[in-house]
Amino acid sequence: MTEPPRRPGRPRDTSINERAVETTRELLVEQGFEATTIQAVADRSGVHASAIYRRWPSRIELIEEAAFPGFDPRQVRPTGDLRRDVRRFIRAYIAAFTTPVARAAAAGLLAHRQTASGLPVPELFPRVSARPQFLDILRAAPPGAVDPAVDPDDVFDMLLGAVLVRTVAYPAIARHRPIERTVEMILRLLVPADATGAGHSRMTTA
Repeated sequence: MTEPPRRPGRPRDTSINERAVETTRELLVEQGFEATTIQAVADRSGVHASAIYRRWPSRIELIEEAAFPGFDPRQVRPTGDLRRDVRRFIRAYIAAFTTPVARAAAAGLLAHRQTASGLPVPELFPRVSARPQFLDILRAAPPGAVDPAVDPDDVFDMLLGAVLVRTVAYPAIARHRPIERTVEMILRLLVPADATGAGHSRMTTA
């Protein structure tokens, strides 16, 4: 006896992710980090809380995805020009942390991650860590442009720390050409000592 064909299951609702993420962004900006709970997202979006939990283990992962969707690869693809690539990378970083949603979420995520995991600051934001992209930029630099004695991971940690301070901890402090100042700081760490000088003294417009 031939078995009847199986009826296909209900198709996955691909709009659930988009609705939950967009609602999370709205709540973060309007009501803040603490008020952005899974239940609040469910109530406003019309997505059942159980469906949200199937996609994100907790509100922290949902908020991270909503606040830090990641870089456009074109923004950080290395060209071989170290100064230009570092500047583009820093621009992308600062842009990631200065959106209204990121500003609303960053301090709460930072506090949560430090308390929950004890991880150092550079690993608190895995969605925008971009450590591999930074290392790609250094590998693409011309021979001799990067001091081999410098640990690139240390430089990346300092870069992320500088971005966090200027965008999260003290966003109200005005600085003259902050992007270019950060570029100069990072290049001074990367470039061999005998190659410093005129190249570092020239600061182009950020």
